[in-house]
Amino acid sequence: MKIKIGRIYLGNGHPSFVVAEVSGNHGGKISRALKIIHAAKKAGANAVKLQTYTADSITLKSNRKDFIISRNSPWFKKKNLWNLYNFAHTPIEWHKRLFQEAKKIKLEIFSSPFDESSVNFLETLDCPAYKIASPEINHIPLLERVAKTKKPVILSTGLSTYNDIKLAIKTIRSFGNNKIVVLKCTTAYPSDLKEQNLLTIPDIKKILRYWLAYLIILKVKLPPFLQQHWMLILLRNILI
Repeated sequence: MKIKIGRIYLGNGHPSFVVAEVSGNHGGKISRALKIIHAAKKAGANAVKLQTYTADSITLKSNRKDFIISRNSPWFKKKNLWNLYNFAHTPIEWHKRLFQEAKKIKLEIFSSPFDESSVNFLETLDCPAYKIASPEINHIPLLERVAKTKKPVILSTGLSTYNDIKLAIKTIRSFGNNKIVVLKCTTAYPSDLKEQNLLTIPDIKKILRYWLAYLIILKVKLPPFLQQHWMLILLRNILI
């Protein structure tokens, strides 16, 4: 089965689909987010990906132990998770402009929603695909809402077990959506090559029989406005 994201087909006989992650790399400035989109196009990426959430929709504003950022974290200065996500989120009011800019330069753009209301909003922008972050792979209401759009769903697996992945696939398929890509991930930013465990790829191929992609987190030399981690998702034709 071929999967199409925007104007681009994924499948046998098609090139890899390279996605540049915008995420929180904009540092709170829409001008920087727009520069990242243009830099991704210049670098040869096929698409850019946003994250759609607010601090209130993803965590609690709390200084209790479970919400405090550890001292050895690079984000310790933010003190708690709410402050971190409030700093890193891409404001809802930016999305329309970012979608328009990407489309203007013929770059595909989609997002990772973290709750059902974010999917509802992204549908108003005609988002062509959805990526499920690995912490959300067992967020069944979110999976159901995304599945109902009948659009491609990319499942991150960095924090999941095989049972989590199977349940996610079963949930999405129950709504008649078979446009599923399983993303082999290592949840470390950036991840060391010795942590990649690439032998998981044939395991996923044997057990799940779904399209497989590979996520790479790279720390590379970039212009000043891009000097944070740059994520590439390679939707490679290695599983049918």
